[in-house]
Amino acid sequence: MAKAVMVQSTALGRSAGQLVIGNWKLHGSLIDNQRLFDALLCSPVLTRMAVLPAVCVPFPFLAQCQKKLQGSRLVYGAQDVSAEKSGAFTGEVAASMIAEFGAHYVIVGHSERRMYHGESDAKVLAKTLRVLDVGMTPIVCVGETLAERDCGDTGLVVSCQLNAVLDMLSPEQAARIVVAYEPVWAIGTGYAATSAQAQEVHAHLRGLLRAKGEAVAQVRVLYGGSMRSDNAAELFAMEDVDGGLIGGAALKSEDFLAICEAGLLF
Repeated sequence: MAKAVMVQSTALGRSAGQLVIGNWKLHGSLIDNQRLFDALLCSPVLTRMAVLPAVCVPFPFLAQCQKKLQGSRLVYGAQDVSAEKSGAFTGEVAASMIAEFGAHYVIVGHSERRMYHGESDAKVLAKTLRVLDVGMTPIVCVGETLAERDCGDTGLVVSCQLNAVLDMLSPEQAARIVVAYEPVWAIGTGYAATSAQAQEVHAHLRGLLRAKGEAVAQVRVLYGGSMRSDNAAELFAMEDVDGGLIGGAALKSEDFLAICEAGLLF
């Protein structure tokens, strides 16, 4: 069996700047990606050290990212990973395979994976461990549905989701993750949580992280529910918002750069 490739984790402390990660979802083509990368890489916004830009792309585009982005400030990652290390699991992609392409981040537990693929908290934990095993940074997603929010269960839901991971990690492992709060009711709907709503949940998540130790309290908590150029600055201004996990706006260079530029203010 081939030895797993290890990459250096890019999980940096909160003081390093806003972390802005584009999640392309099921979008992209070699030609369109090239145009987007060209526009992003020539922008002076991404040369500023006060913002940390990244993109998480579909698996087939990792090779293109490696060729085009390696060595640049725009780092890259994948949107999912297998919970298995290797074996007879047709269609799965192992963390070690993703790491071979120089990826830094892997999204785990996105609401669309939980909703459409029935991923449990236990499965999210297993995927988190696989990503950590090869030195990459897992972006652990948590968030409530509209029904859960209306019932007043937001805190309970996100606590269960995050603690299912934190409880099984050592403090050293936990300090290497990134957390993304993505209110399910705000994903792809055009609606976003208000800055106050986002801060309330982010502060709650920060408390869960702090319970694991002061080093873990420095883990970044990103906002991932319809962040756009017109609301990014207000969200970034919140004490416990450390960046954004960007959906549709990450597919247009001008929108993604505008969000990154908003991050330069904080």
